[in-house]
Amino acid sequence: MRQYYAMMVDLTSRRCLVVGGGPVAERKTVSLVNAGAEVVVVSPTATPRLKQMALLGQIDWLSRSYRSEDGEHCFLVIAATNDQRVNRTVYQDAKKRGQWVNVVDQPALCNFTVPSTVQRGKLTIAVSTSGASPSLSKKIRRELEQTYGDEYALFLELMQEIRSLIQRQVPDAHLRYQLMKELVSDRWIEQCRTNPHGVRELMLRWIDQQISVQT
Repeated sequence: MRQYYAMMVDLTSRRCLVVGGGPVAERKTVSLVNAGAEVVVVSPTATPRLKQMALLGQIDWLSRSYRSEDGEHCFLVIAATNDQRVNRTVYQDAKKRGQWVNVVDQPALCNFTVPSTVQRGKLTIAVSTSGASPSLSKKIRRELEQTYGDEYALFLELMQEIRSLIQRQVPDAHLRYQLMKELVSDRWIEQCRTNPHGVRELMLRWIDQQISVQT
């Protein structure tokens, strides 16, 4: 079993190819579009959602069978058809071009895998078993979904703003570190859950108090 290197990839404006038009291809396409990729879907048929995305200009849908040239100039390629011959052809073409390629449910025909993820705004938690047990990845993802709720999305939005404010207003590096350390606590995450409309003001007041005490 290969050991994969975990990394986060910026796909903004990157051309990506999805071969297939079924439910699995739809999920892969939606994820790529949400990541900012420019997605081309190649398949004689497509799900209603993929058709709608094409009509809205969110993807390019080529309503035909796969051709080798479809993958040219693509950053990554995903094969998600129910035809193993087509999937293998897609893999071989991408491999020749030195591209990132993933054939769904066939780890041997992949040089990258897509982990199960929990997304809460800027927070992404990824779970991978390196292809050994996708079912376990999904089980762990469901458990994480119960632990990390929408309050984490709000918390990170606030932390991005507050961190910038602290960097501007607090010249002392040790104090900056202490403030950021204390902000990343269960107290403030709980405030984001129970008091989403008032937590920002509470944070700002607390920071002012801490700065006053320390200076």
